[in-house]
Amino acid sequence: MTIFLKPEQEQFIQTQIETGKYVNAEEVVNEAFQLLKKRDRALDELRQKIAVGTKQITSGQVTDGEIVFSRLQQKIHEMIESGQ
Repeated sequence: MTIFLKPEQEQFIQTQIETGKYVNAEEVVNEAFQLLKKRDRALDELRQKIAVGTKQITSGQVTDGEIVFSRLQQKIHEMIESGQ
């Protein structure tokens, strides 16, 4: 496979090599692929969580936001008082 890069992409790769963090262009590209895979996994997890939340909302399994924030504030207050 042959890939053509824009000049600014080539310059970015060269700059990354010059920092000493990467030995060659292959390492830079491999890191980019790993980050892309990580991002895709994170997006998939987020989509799944959104689907679960949407299903819970549809079935009426919700808690009023004011109650949630009140509980969080109480927990924070308790943590501060206990010195955590």
